Amino acid sequence: MAALGEHALIERLGRLVRKAPSHVPVGIGDDAAIVEPDRGALMAVSVDALVEGVHFRRSWSPPRSIGHKALAVALSDLAAMGAAPRASLLSLALPEGFPVAEFDELLEGFAALADSSRAALIGGNIARSPGPIVIDVTVLGSVKRRRWLERGGGQAGDELYVTGDLGAAAAGLAMREAADSSGELEASERACIDRYERPEPRLRMGQVIGRNRAAAAAIDLSDGLADGARQMAQASQTGVVLEADAIPLNEGARRWAARAGADALTLALSGGEDYELLFAVRPRRRRAFLAAAKQAGNSTVTKIGRLTREPGAWLDRGGQLQPLPAGFEH
Repeated sequence: MAALGEHALIERLGRLVRKAPSHVPVGIGDDAAIVEPDRGALMAVSVDALVEGVHFRRSWSPPRSIGHKALAVALSDLAAMGAAPRASLLSLALPEGFPVAEFDELLEGFAALADSSRAALIGGNIARSPGPIVIDVTVLGSVKRRRWLERGGGQAGDELYVTGDLGAAAAGLAMREAADSSGELEASERACIDRYERPEPRLRMGQVIGRNRAAAAAIDLSDGLADGARQMAQASQTGVVLEADAIPLNEGARRWAARAGADALTLALSGGEDYELLFAVRPRRRRAFLAAAKQAGNSTVTKIGRLTREPGAWLDRGGQLQPLPAGFEH
């Protein structure tokens, strides 16, 4: 990296990404980008960062997966708001000995998801790091007035629904930490590693639910179901009860947990980085929500609990209420 220098790296980056779309009249290469907003829409903005040794390890994950994940985790926040991606900004702090080939691969992973999600890479920054790699991503999204979702829009009596299944990413991380050989794992278990390294934000689901005003609140599950449910309840000034038997557990996580002496439910509740969406839905809007979720077509939804008048965050295990565990911390 040091042999090329910042300007050469930026030129190299420009060759790795596609030409800016029509709504970006000025993109990479100037002092700032110019982005044309959608007519009648508002801008949703979110930022996230990955730090080597905290959020990823280069000995575990290939550069393409790191680049993909850096953008995916930021896009998941747009999904939770019901916003459509419009652009992305990427800032990299890299050690001088970082191989140029790995730089290219990291950018290829980022750019591939940017293209498929329409989050065009329009600029950023490159700096030298004396220590770990730091990847900072800002995403810009577009959402119509009164069509966005917030985590604080719920009320007592709302039903809680979650997309997909849970626990896969936490199981994948545990497999990496245990240095499990992928050749010794079943296909469903290997898929957990892929879910950990290459999460897929539920963009279409969030957009369709928001556009149809089918949910009252939403949050993405970056730090586990228990953490997301608790944050939604706090923002909505309610309590929350999750039904243990209703939580959809990933099959690979189940298999690995059974073999490793772990608990798949704990992985779902306290493990992080599933990046599924949790919705609060008014009972009178249940049919509209289920129809919108079916229209989105890229994931299942499962009813797993409710918001309550009584304070607290609880797990219902066969009629016995237990405090929800803490969420995941990197």
